[in-house]
Amino acid sequence: MSKVLKRLCSAALVSAIFGTSPAMAQQAPEHQPTTFREDMHYVGLVAGVLQVRSLESAIVSKNLDGEDFISAIVKDSARLSTATLVVGGHISELFHAEVRAGGGFTDAKVRNDLTLTVDYYLSWYMGIHYPLTDYANVYAQFGFSHIKGSAELTSPDEARNNKFRALQGDFPESSFSVSWLAGLDFEVLDNTYLVFEGGRLFKDTETDVAGYQFSSGLRYEF
Repeated sequence: MSKVLKRLCSAALVSAIFGTSPAMAQQAPEHQPTTFREDMHYVGLVAGVLQVRSLESAIVSKNLDGEDFISAIVKDSARLSTATLVVGGHISELFHAEVRAGGGFTDAKVRNDLTLTVDYYLSWYMGIHYPLTDYANVYAQFGFSHIKGSAELTSPDEARNNKFRALQGDFPESSFSVSWLAGLDFEVLDNTYLVFEGGRLFKDTETDVAGYQFSSGLRYEF
């Protein structure tokens, strides 16, 4: 009898250690799939720099008679600080649409003669976003922007400003442009994301001058 009891006790112990009852199986945590953000809206604020590229600058030298002449044309660039308000929504599990309004709160100086100002810009984007983890996403978007700014040249008659004369007045000359952005966001609080992004705001079809934006900020989704 004692041998039988020992065997029954051993079998019960093995079952308790290695076996799982149906009730316990139901209570076991299941893997939660990555959640999408369909039908959610968002508002955000980002700040950064707008880098204006492909500005042509003239290098001036003197000839044997002491007269100025343009010896070379080089590509120049300038930076100004910007802030942008973002409002949008997720229209499906992978796609979103948004509008942006922003402007420059500093001016850009080029060789102390040319001053570039961006009064405001308005953008509209359609984009795609994809979750990397439960808290991080990558996104890319494409759209159009309207940019209003100005370029002021202090010494237009100087030979060194030969290439800058075409920029005077409205900047950029073509106020509507194709825009694109790529970015990464991280959820730092419930429905609050830290974003990092970069892309092209505009390309002037008249002068080939282009503006590239690099920003970071916060987005809240609701």
